[in-house]
Amino acid sequence: MRKINKIIVHCSATREGHDVDAKTIREWHLRRGWKDIGYHYIVRLDGTIEPGRMINISGAHTKGYNSESIGICYIGGVEAEKVNNKWVAKDTRTQAQKDSLLILIKLLKLMYKDATIHGHREFANKACPSFDASEEYKNLKLKNNDGIYNNKLACIINCLYGIFKSYNKPNSN
Repeated sequence: MRKINKIIVHCSATREGHDVDAKTIREWHLRRGWKDIGYHYIVRLDGTIEPGRMINISGAHTKGYNSESIGICYIGGVEAEKVNNKWVAKDTRTQAQKDSLLILIKLLKLMYKDATIHGHREFANKACPSFDASEEYKNLKLKNNDGIYNNKLACIINCLYGIFKSYNKPNSN
């Protein structure tokens, strides 16, 4: 099993309001010659969390840190229109995306308690993810009654996490 010590948040660098799915990003990455989609999770405009690369496999999202991290990408990250013929970085997260990112990061923190949360820009000369992820999630606290289980997807992921945890325990027989 991989030792995960970072959760790295990215944006797709697609224009505001233009939804893209994991299948499309996978196609982009395959055309670049990659083995698969580089991210482990995609968060769409409506907050839907789509799986990308399996979390037991190193991603292809942050050079030099892929083996020790989980990559999450939200759709968006640039203005709806070009400014001076260039795309301008902008935090375009919808409220649904913000909610889903928070739930997903909390669930990943349950799995990887020592993992720190970062934005891609901390490791590359880029604006990605167009907001300060370290600052936004620096006070993230996990409590039993913090509302994480109000989301059906969160319940399902937590159930799967429980199975995963049980499956990976050494056999005591």
